[in-house]
Amino acid sequence: MSALAGRTALVTGAGRGIGRGIAERLGRDGARVAVHYGSNEAAAKDTVAAIEAAGGSAFAIRADLRAPGAAETLWEEFDRHADGLDVLVNNAGIGSTRPIGEMDEAEYDAVFTVNVKAPFFILKHGMGRLRDGARVVNISSGLARTAVMPDNMAYAMTKGALDVFSRDLSKVLGARGITVNSVAPGIIDTDNTAALLHGSPDGWERAAALSALGGVGTPAEVADVVAFLASRESRWITGSWVDATGGSLT
Repeated sequence: MSALAGRTALVTGAGRGIGRGIAERLGRDGARVAVHYGSNEAAAKDTVAAIEAAGGSAFAIRADLRAPGAAETLWEEFDRHADGLDVLVNNAGIGSTRPIGEMDEAEYDAVFTVNVKAPFFILKHGMGRLRDGARVVNISSGLARTAVMPDNMAYAMTKGALDVFSRDLSKVLGARGITVNSVAPGIIDTDNTAALLHGSPDGWERAAALSALGGVGTPAEVADVVAFLASRESRWITGSWVDATGGSLT
């Protein structure tokens, strides 16, 4: 039997990049996957199609996490398809920010709204939908623990806040056997990092040099870590920060 057979998962920001990799992996593990998107419906439908082509089950739901009441909208959409949740992955986020000297208040507010406020209220309104023994995984970043990219300061600050959220929420939900953990990728080869990796002749080599393993990560490698934390085998791990940077912090 597949590891997540009979379970329902929700992955935010699952139309592309790390989110898509996670959604596809959970689908292969047997979960019925809610593929959340904010604006790119075509990308979400592609993720659903890929999951179904691999023999899984999925459906797309839309909620603009920048908008007031976004969490309520997300759950209203979810409730049209399912009546409970076993795995929640808060992946959606604004992936980079400008340096402090260039950032205005609107950009600051936007990144905190999507990266911090949205996961908080998704959980606030979703705790009653989580079944006992469920799994919550918040996608953090290695930048929450290192100043290697100080120009990305505001983004890194949001991920530090998300880590505190994971730690404290684990105490709130632990009595129900629900685990809450953060997974922190390093530099992952996605469209979000295309400029960094491919925008200069040595971009890839410089990024790979940060890793103890001498490479650049893929969405599948992050998804494997999330899949373990979503499984029954991870039942005694909660409130943790899992380094999935390929050794970039060593």
